[in-house]
Amino acid sequence: MEVILADVLGYCMGVRRAVDFVEKALETSSDKKVYTLGPLIHNKIALEKLQEKGLSVIQENNINLLNQNTVVAIRAHGVSPNVIKNIENTGAMIVNATCPKVSASQKNAYKYAQMGYLVILVGDKNHGEVTGIAGYAGDSFLLIETVSDAKNVQNSLQQKAVLLSQTTFNSDEFESIAEILKPKFKELKILNTICSATRERQDALKRLCPLVEGVIVVGGKNSANSRRLFEIAKENCMKSVFIENVDEIPDYFYKLNKVGITAGASTPDSVIKAVKEALEKY
Repeated sequence: MEVILADVLGYCMGVRRAVDFVEKALETSSDKKVYTLGPLIHNKIALEKLQEKGLSVIQENNINLLNQNTVVAIRAHGVSPNVIKNIENTGAMIVNATCPKVSASQKNAYKYAQMGYLVILVGDKNHGEVTGIAGYAGDSFLLIETVSDAKNVQNSLQQKAVLLSQTTFNSDEFESIAEILKPKFKELKILNTICSATRERQDALKRLCPLVEGVIVVGGKNSANSRRLFEIAKENCMKSVFIENVDEIPDYFYKLNKVGITAGASTPDSVIKAVKEALEKY
């Protein structure tokens, strides 16, 4: 069997940076309990390894349990400014591991909201990144999840709007939504804030699909960017599967001659390597 890896796959800069921040906090804060506010990244295996080193997860509704003897890491997806203030009030030390590209979107949401623009964000409802950016936009905020949502937006030809995207959104769908919204506003500034890492992984997967008989997408089942990779894989390759670990490889994949592997931006190198080696050993 020939196993071909996508040109770009696995950990992105923002995720690797967040993991590095937390590992450093665990090493240097032996006298303090280290938490992440919600899961640091959307990968069960990576989180379990960090928990073995002493990391714990705390939810927003339990922020009051933090104190001066605790460290809390803000995950790569970021949080709203109100959440930051609530943590500061506890006296806990904050390690801000928000991805710089998400931070840029937060700043743009705040800036344009202050300038009187409606901030429109294309993304997934309840995703951590989306709720964080919404907090910076305040009341001047509209979430669009699908092309259908965009079509249902009422014309507001007296209003200025700015269009942002969740960093892990599908590039083609974002462009379609932008085209639908353009004629609905007096002015629509389009800021394609889809992370280049997301686009690179999606484009690399599209190049990979014609070269193989089947594609394996490796990633956390609650990872938005991994799910989008799987959607692209299904569109471009008949035999496509989405797995979290090597044990989930379907039996029929071992009978193929050429298999492609891609992985979401929160998938550790070790998991990708294990999947590749299992296929090659068969």
